[in-house]
Amino acid sequence: MNGTGVGDPRRPGSGPRPATGPRSSLGTRPGISPRPGTEARAGTGRRAGLSARDEGLRELMDDPDCDPERLRATLERFDLVNRLVAGWGTVYRRRLRPFLTGLGRPARVLDIGAGGGDLVARLAGWSAADGLSVQWTGAEPDPRALQVAAARDVPPNVEFVRADARTLVDAGEHFDVVLSNHVLHHLTDDELADFAETTALAATGLVLHGDIARGRLAYGLYAVGITPFAPGTFLRTDGLRSIRRSYRPDELSRALGAGWRVETPAPFRLLAVRSRA
Repeated sequence: MNGTGVGDPRRPGSGPRPATGPRSSLGTRPGISPRPGTEARAGTGRRAGLSARDEGLRELMDDPDCDPERLRATLERFDLVNRLVAGWGTVYRRRLRPFLTGLGRPARVLDIGAGGGDLVARLAGWSAADGLSVQWTGAEPDPRALQVAAARDVPPNVEFVRADARTLVDAGEHFDVVLSNHVLHHLTDDELADFAETTALAATGLVLHGDIARGRLAYGLYAVGITPFAPGTFLRTDGLRSIRRSYRPDELSRALGAGWRVETPAPFRLLAVRSRA
């Protein structure tokens, strides 16, 4: 898990000015309000099958009135969970580092739905160790998550802004790379199409959206493996709900359409890739 709300998924990332749009909700990213008739289902704990996405399921973090202490603990613990399961080390080595190196100049990278900021901070550390000059921006519209991100000890080339991507695009902002972690599964297919289009407009070079690949083995292993880290957080309940909302590779490929490639960079992971190069 990573970013927490991206607010309106059609407004993914943003510029240096605070967004003044609709209140965002939390969760791994664009907190989507449940459609009418899904609220009760989201809170029942009923386990649906994994043969299809459960779009009506709502994560506890997506509730703007969720327990603030458990929310903060969840955001802070995402750092460890993402290191263990998100596969960004592989993505950095195979995709991001070669692209940034090939530019031959300072780069700008945007993380949309940055949440508590753990991913952008880690990527900034890796790129600095490789001698790359990169300005990193973590865009997060939810002030609760942004507060956690702002408390991080990060170098001057890392900034966190309260914003979403449509705001950035409308302001004329562009980045060499736009990426996200655990945003896609929060979107309906229609919302996904709009999110994909907006992030592609914000990127002059490469777009990388990482997420979970839905499956029974992923569900079972996560249910057991997360248990030691879950007390006092939403990690177990929301993580399992995230898996049930997630795409399988063929589903995501169909939903994104032409111009996108869907890869599997690590076990139980998906990576949606779009390149202008």
